[in-house]
Amino acid sequence: MQVVPVVLCGGTGTRLWPVSRRDHAKQHIPLFGGESPFQRTLRRLAEVPGLGKPIVIAGQSGRFLAADQAQQAGIDIELVIEPVGRDTLPAVTLGALLAARRGPDAIAFVLPSDHYVPDEAAFAAAAGQAVAAAAGGDLVVFGLKPTGPATGFGYIRPGAPSSGPARRVEDFVEKPDAARAAELVAEGCLWNSGMFAFRAEAGLAEIGRLVPDALAAVTRAVDSASVDLGALRLGDDFSTAPKVSFDVAIMEKTGRAVVVPADFAWSDVGDWHEIWSLAPKDANGVAVDGVAELLDVRNSYIRGAGRLIAAIGVEDLVVVDTPDAILVSRMDRTQDVKLLIDQLRAHGRTEADTPARVHRPWGWYQTVDLGERFRVKRIQVPPGKQLSLQKHHHRAEHWIVVRGTAEVTRDSEVITVRENESIYLPAGCVHRLANRGRIPVELIEVQTGGYLEEDDIIRIEDDFGRA
Repeated sequence: MQVVPVVLCGGTGTRLWPVSRRDHAKQHIPLFGGESPFQRTLRRLAEVPGLGKPIVIAGQSGRFLAADQAQQAGIDIELVIEPVGRDTLPAVTLGALLAARRGPDAIAFVLPSDHYVPDEAAFAAAAGQAVAAAAGGDLVVFGLKPTGPATGFGYIRPGAPSSGPARRVEDFVEKPDAARAAELVAEGCLWNSGMFAFRAEAGLAEIGRLVPDALAAVTRAVDSASVDLGALRLGDDFSTAPKVSFDVAIMEKTGRAVVVPADFAWSDVGDWHEIWSLAPKDANGVAVDGVAELLDVRNSYIRGAGRLIAAIGVEDLVVVDTPDAILVSRMDRTQDVKLLIDQLRAHGRTEADTPARVHRPWGWYQTVDLGERFRVKRIQVPPGKQLSLQKHHHRAEHWIVVRGTAEVTRDSEVITVRENESIYLPAGCVHRLANRGRIPVELIEVQTGGYLEEDDIIRIEDDFGRA
């Protein structure tokens, strides 16, 4: 029996805006310092005996971050790229199809990439119980014992005993209001963790019975998939799969749903209130991540990106500062950040989805100043990476290396530019920056010209297949 982890890595973490955005989502951000939730998920799986190579399902915007962070964590993954996000039913169907290819008795162990589970041993024990229950043909969900009434989670009502600690699922309850949440906890209901285990063939049979269009669309997408820089890129038929969650489409309708109760610390880190509840706090209930000076501040979360945050006489407040956006919210309204993002998009604000620091497959850049006919960027290129060979029609660029050694192609020249040295690239020249060294190359780029947007890039050669 093979147990195949399926890690869902395509979410956007909207409620943790402005730190988490579509183009750099929460699963890739070190929310509590150190490694990202995605890397911690991979390491947690590595501690469970008998698991195979994880299948990681990511979107186009996160594929290179997923690959890089898995490599940094030293975990070998099978990376699959969704052409478009279609909620969790198509993603879980995809994971089950790929798991079934590894053997007729394979069990798919499906979990999100952004959960917080500090007790790896307790998680491994619960995973073993879930796999044992799934081996008999049931579709298993982890149900977490609530630490209190919460409105941000769905709930599961356990029913009659099944095998081992597993119980038949009597009912699923969508996210309740505060009063109903308290009633559900008193009734012994469990939090729906969004983690599942099932024999791949059994899961596919239920999907085919309940939502045949999903199975057909994802099967066609897998059959027409291609290999793209070491990842499996699905065919366009994936976009025709119904956009619906696995919980709603399958788990709430199947007669084979069972829940394995688990009693370990867990959070889906769904909003800033949850981050505050998990973070270390001072005697006044204040959690600070960054640099802050506080006077008479209580029960608040303060997060900065480098500059000083000063606050006086406030309480029950969330303040999150990033280079291009600041969020200020009452603590009890943090679930409404998603509504704010919808409003930003309606007003055409690019900050809704794109952060100031833009990650690319070769590294990242961040705009630090912008004015009429000029833009100033910070750029970092990790060892072994290089930008595309390219040119611009409307802008010239000045590069000043502040760390490392850059190899710069400028038309027919190849020039080594070291720390505290600079190079000028006139408009129209063919150029490329490469890092052949062992430490990151960091530079300041000053663009000048009449048009400075990113679409003024003509790529001639590119390691990452971009047009």
